[in-house]
Amino acid sequence: MSRMLIFPGQGAQTVGMGRDLAAAFPACKALFDRASAVLGFDLLRLCAEGPIEELTRSCNTQPAIFAVSAAALAALEELGFDRASAAGAAGLSSGEWAALWAAGAVTFEDALRILRARGTYMQEACEATPGGMLTVIGLPPDAVARVAAETGLEVANYNSPLQTVLSGHADRIPAAAAAAKAAGAKRALPLTVAGAFHSSLMKPAADRLETFLRDIPIRAPAVPVWSNVTAAPHADPDSIRRLMVAQVASSVRWSDSFAAMAAAGMDSALELGPGTVLAGLARRIIPAVAVSSVSDTDTARSALQAP
Repeated sequence: MSRMLIFPGQGAQTVGMGRDLAAAFPACKALFDRASAVLGFDLLRLCAEGPIEELTRSCNTQPAIFAVSAAALAALEELGFDRASAAGAAGLSSGEWAALWAAGAVTFEDALRILRARGTYMQEACEATPGGMLTVIGLPPDAVARVAAETGLEVANYNSPLQTVLSGHADRIPAAAAAAKAAGAKRALPLTVAGAFHSSLMKPAADRLETFLRDIPIRAPAVPVWSNVTAAPHADPDSIRRLMVAQVASSVRWSDSFAAMAAAGMDSALELGPGTVLAGLARRIIPAVAVSSVSDTDTARSALQAP
């Protein structure tokens, strides 16, 4: 069996996440304590109790989801899972930093610092220029890309063969929704987000992240980690820095990445962190790949029992 580790990104957050894991597993509680020391506030309380408005802020959401993902992996390890048995890793958007951490490319503390900074820079870029995002369902990616070109938007996420997300100036979203429906989309849904993630409007955030990463040690990952930008495994640390900066303002090629992992031999995956978004996308990309989502004690136990 070739099993991969996959990690969700921003948008998967929910009040209550991580509470069960921290209560059930000492290693998970220890991770939250370490995270709180790095961030300067009680991260477990924010995850467990909210409020949702504070949890949803990018500067909080990104390190919070990472901490829950790390706790999910720690829970599996307390139950007997061997991280070294994983054949590779990948993460959606901010989740790619969790994948790099799981593969040993960055430390837990540095990943938290990176995601706190990344989220802050993105939040400030959102506040500087009103932006929006639009999920288009039921159109192939090339057709959605044409809609983007016609309406002045950009492709933010290639999530699955029939789900693509557009991003850009907020005042262009209604025209893009209408154009997508006219082109045959089943649905074109504006997202409730702070701004235009994974578009050129995030370039100021990417530039600031580039400066921040200069002082962060990055090592070659112990197992392949698929890049959102290239849909291929990362190479050396310098390349990781470059691609993780580019990722902030580039399209997330999740569908291609997941298909490439399957082509490399993946037959199952563990989705580590809140929600089941990646499992849902997997069924639409490569249905034969079984994905077990791990977010609490029960799902951690059942994931290890899955074939």
